[in-house]
Amino acid sequence: MTYTAHMRAVLMLGLPLVGGHLAQFAIGLTDTVMLGWYGVEALAAVTLAGTYFFVLFLMGSGFAWAVMPMVAAFEAEGDQTNLRRATRMGLWLSVLFAAVTIPLLWWSEPILLMLGQQTSVASDAAEYLRIAGWGIFPALVMMVLKSYLAALAKTQAVLWMTVLAAIVNGIFNYALIFGNWGAPELGLGGAAIASVITQIVAMGGMMIYAVLVLPQHALFQRLWRPDWEMFRKVFWLGLPIGLTLLSEVSLFAASALMMGWLGTIELAAHGVAVQLASATFMLHLGLANAATIRASQAYALRDRLHMSRGALSVIGLSLVAALLTVTVFLSLPEPLISVFVEPDDPARAEIIAIGVGLLAMAALFQLVDGAQVIALGLLRGMQDTGKPMVIAALSYWVVGIPASYILGFPMGLEGIGIWLGLVLGLACAGVLLMIRFWGTSISTLDAGQLA
Repeated sequence: MTYTAHMRAVLMLGLPLVGGHLAQFAIGLTDTVMLGWYGVEALAAVTLAGTYFFVLFLMGSGFAWAVMPMVAAFEAEGDQTNLRRATRMGLWLSVLFAAVTIPLLWWSEPILLMLGQQTSVASDAAEYLRIAGWGIFPALVMMVLKSYLAALAKTQAVLWMTVLAAIVNGIFNYALIFGNWGAPELGLGGAAIASVITQIVAMGGMMIYAVLVLPQHALFQRLWRPDWEMFRKVFWLGLPIGLTLLSEVSLFAASALMMGWLGTIELAAHGVAVQLASATFMLHLGLANAATIRASQAYALRDRLHMSRGALSVIGLSLVAALLTVTVFLSLPEPLISVFVEPDDPARAEIIAIGVGLLAMAALFQLVDGAQVIALGLLRGMQDTGKPMVIAALSYWVVGIPASYILGFPMGLEGIGIWLGLVLGLACAGVLLMIRFWGTSISTLDAGQLA
């Protein structure tokens, strides 16, 4: 295939996944915007609660991410039996992980207080998590089904199911946060209830689709039966992915905690900037998913030329997306931030002033953030997850988090310094992971055979 053909194939596979990620992101964005309208305190609380939930959710998502390259490889090999086995055990592991995390979500307040958060914000965040935390069960099941469908090129289904979920979330948020249409005004609690309903709807839609469109896989028949051999395979591939995701999200979680030390307004501004940066990250994440699927196929067929050309194509597309994002962030920061804050909010001017600086930092890390997630996608396609986990941990925990603290507090740069630490951690990961892929992993493929 030519590079043009590779780019076309990546876009056909990746654009619906980008749309699906953006729709998934819209669910969290709706919570942030509507609770920002409800009050700065509610916005700060959902920023903290969302970060806490997301840390656990992403770690548990490692098993779902493991399903994607395994299913894509088994499909390329025509192995329908192992395809089904891998997906089922991904469901098992995800549900087990969700059960383990429920106590951490239910009793989150003392943990948040121990991490130095303000009493009122920690209390409100815990109130949100005691309800929204139950959504981790359907959320992780949905992630497995999304990986399964995406690996089989059913990306349009992933897109439209996620769009449906985003619409449902918006409707229930509008009703339950503010008490519209005769519903009770529940504020944070209403947003939490809406989130759980949304996750259940999305999970149910994907389950129905899988049963109706792919009946040959009999995915849910005798689901209760253990398959310990495949359970171990998915576990050992998914655990490093989960820990890698934990490393990255912990970098952003640590930044949220540090911003919370500065104050409620700073944390609210951080929440807005993170939402905007996360929206653009979805572009790279969708391309990385496409990279995982196509790298898995090349890996199963031992086709090095397909692997390298496909990798260069997806890296080029990610680079274009990053440059466009930098342009938008640097030219339109105030209009972007103002969407999240009520016009008559007394803290509006201060939130926008802080947010503009943070968004400039977000523009800085677009290139490196795209590079690290694309590299991870390619490496997962080759089922190379152990060393990337170590690279991620070193980049985010040894470089990123200490740099954020030192620049933010001892050096007195506060929010700007905290975000500059994010840039350094992501840059380190981007460079080292790309070296891993091009210097080590891809060399294991040589003219149609594994070295």
